[in-house]
Amino acid sequence: MTQGIATPDEINRFWLDEVGEKGWYTRSDTLDQTIERRFLATWQMADAVVPDWVRSPEGALAALILTDQFPRNMFREDPRAFATDELALSLAETAIAAGFDLSIPPPARQFFYLPFEHSEKLAHQDRAVALFSEFMPGENLRHAELHRDTIAFFGRFPWRNAALGREPTAIETHVMQTGGYGALVSGKLLLADLEKMV
Repeated sequence: MTQGIATPDEINRFWLDEVGEKGWYTRSDTLDQTIERRFLATWQMADAVVPDWVRSPEGALAALILTDQFPRNMFREDPRAFATDELALSLAETAIAAGFDLSIPPPARQFFYLPFEHSEKLAHQDRAVALFSEFMPGENLRHAELHRDTIAFFGRFPWRNAALGREPTAIETHVMQTGGYGALVSGKLLLADLEKMV
């Protein structure tokens, strides 16, 4: 049974304190189900509720977690995982223009920049790299560069093809059979090697 509309504080406390950094990128069916139970109703009302949230750094952070992070947990391998990406991008633009990102310390600051990293448009990817490079360098920057280089090479993320019903190219099939994004992160797969297959 899903719960009612959550407040920004409830979202932030759940994601930052209950789940915490170690749980943000660890796949867990239990976590995915918890997010769906507690926050699906709020996500479904995002267009109506989150514009009012982006008036403070904490409110903007919650809005971005709700629209950019939670659907990726609730709807794995489903096109709904990306349904609020455009909204998240718009929210991120507004929040960054107001300087709200710099009011939120790392590691939570990354959620202001991830909507750009999740976009399949190269200009957004370049923006993500620039933001991470200036305001949050380190491992997050490495991931931003990998995402940017993937979009520069493929024009899209191969690991989204199945969810979005897109026909993969031969090279994209090879990428997924080799381990997808995880293979790029580990160095098992190099984009420079894929260029030789074109």
